[in-house]
Amino acid sequence: MLRRGAARTVSPAEKAQAKAVSLRRIGALFTGHRRQLIVVVGVIVISSAVAMISPFLLREVIDVALPQSDLRLLIWLVAGMVAVAAVTSALGVVQTWISTSVGQQIMHRLRTSVFAHLQRQSVGFFTRTRTGEVQSRITNDIGGMQQVVTSTASSVAANVTTVIATLVAMTALSWQLTLVSLIAVPPAIYWTRRVARMRQTITAQRQRELADLNVIIEEGLSISGIQLSKTMGAGTAQVDRFTDSSRRLIDLELRSELAGRWRMAAMSIVFAVIPAVIYLAAGLPFAAGTMSIGTLVAFTALQGNLFRPLTSLLDVGVTLTASLALFHRIFEYLDLPVEIKEPATPVRLDPVRGHLRFEDVTFAYEQSGAAALAGVSLDVPAGSSLALVGETGSGKSTIASLIARLHDPTSGRVTIDGVDLRDLSLADLAGIVGVVSQETYLLHTTIRENLRYAKPDATDDEIVTAARAAQIHDLVASLPDGYDTMVGSRGHRFSGGEKQRIAIARTLLRDPRILVLDEATSALDNETERAVQRAFDALAVGRTTVTIAHRLSTIRDADQIAVIDHGRILESGTHDSLLRDNGRYAALAR
Repeated sequence: MLRRGAARTVSPAEKAQAKAVSLRRIGALFTGHRRQLIVVVGVIVISSAVAMISPFLLREVIDVALPQSDLRLLIWLVAGMVAVAAVTSALGVVQTWISTSVGQQIMHRLRTSVFAHLQRQSVGFFTRTRTGEVQSRITNDIGGMQQVVTSTASSVAANVTTVIATLVAMTALSWQLTLVSLIAVPPAIYWTRRVARMRQTITAQRQRELADLNVIIEEGLSISGIQLSKTMGAGTAQVDRFTDSSRRLIDLELRSELAGRWRMAAMSIVFAVIPAVIYLAAGLPFAAGTMSIGTLVAFTALQGNLFRPLTSLLDVGVTLTASLALFHRIFEYLDLPVEIKEPATPVRLDPVRGHLRFEDVTFAYEQSGAAALAGVSLDVPAGSSLALVGETGSGKSTIASLIARLHDPTSGRVTIDGVDLRDLSLADLAGIVGVVSQETYLLHTTIRENLRYAKPDATDDEIVTAARAAQIHDLVASLPDGYDTMVGSRGHRFSGGEKQRIAIARTLLRDPRILVLDEATSALDNETERAVQRAFDALAVGRTTVTIAHRLSTIRDADQIAVIDHGRILESGTHDSLLRDNGRYAALAR
């Protein structure tokens, strides 16, 4: 078993697979920006060609203008050098502006694509995945890719163009010295590839540790996490856990930065030594008098222009290879299959009556494999009410989740007005089915915006009407800021019953034809529950209602009551008929 914090060994096959997938898809990211990239390449070629003029101007200064004291020629040559510098600088600004703009658009598209794709994932994905892990991939992983996406393509193009132009110019001056200059290139490429592979492995480990750190922050600093930590006296343990993860991250960051540094430093020394070798070669007896001083100075200047882009190209190769781990993690999320899919040709219900049916429905959660529901059949006519009762874990909430299509049945089907839910668009289904669950989630914004989350174009009058129906308007109106009151993180500024009523108002604002109440009044006191129940009774007229409750007093007037046990329907009927049958419901009532 892998010890927490220990480095996971990445197999050569995994690295090869990541590289094969990522390089192909990284290139595809730039597909929609070919015109801008062509302009960038054109600017780079012009800039590199112009920059090659300077060494030749320098040669003329040393070999002609200065020895001959030709002031006019010297002025023209110096002016040419200044003009070359000005032109290359201006072209560099244009290149940076275009390449950064393209890179930022790609980053924006990646972020939004990952977020949108995750929005389409089923509830099952989020129950299997740590929240901090998801956040880390969108922020840390995509953020780590930014340098590669925004500057790598232009950097590669600029450096390759500069190297080619420099080699042509060096060969024109002295092909013999050019060969001497290139001696160090093959070993440099070899060591760079070794360093790149080292950093790729370390980068993958670092991103996993960053995800762990995000999870600790999410679990330890959320309002629920803080409350749990304080009531359990676990604050010190949480700090120790965070400290250990942060310390491991320090080690990985150091390893990432120092990986292959001695090898890269050795290459830099070799590149610095070669100009000295060139000077030595030029002074040897067999070479004496074959090259002017100006040519030698121009050649060494060009040699510097060769080694700088070569070093940059090698560094880019290291960065790109190391970043493949980041791209692999992002593409892994983008390649997640969508379990709850939109229908290819959605059916439109118009009008919606709200006739709900379960036809021999079986469902099993992926984690357990055991059937949570087995052969469930229910018929809830439009405008009628169904109540589901049973012990905790019997499958009541699973039935509610299938009505909202948070999951799809393993077999059988759920229909509204005879249409399978899988044939309705998800947006239309969300407008037909409204759910109020026992786990209330409020956004960290105002009460008004929390209500408008259900209906962004809702008027203030509609908001007040929904709040009155949920028996929360009077409380909101009594607050100093009224509907503009901030609810706090996850709504913790309000009591459980108050949050529940805000959530009920939010659902009622959409006026759904089918209303699912999953322990919706569980956090309310008896008096408030009766008030909200009266509101529900009024709103239920003409609306199909499915209610899950432990307190039988809230569902005794339902048109039909189904008793669920271990995913099966034991009995169903009205309150009175079930009491007469003297079965499980009668036992629960007693």
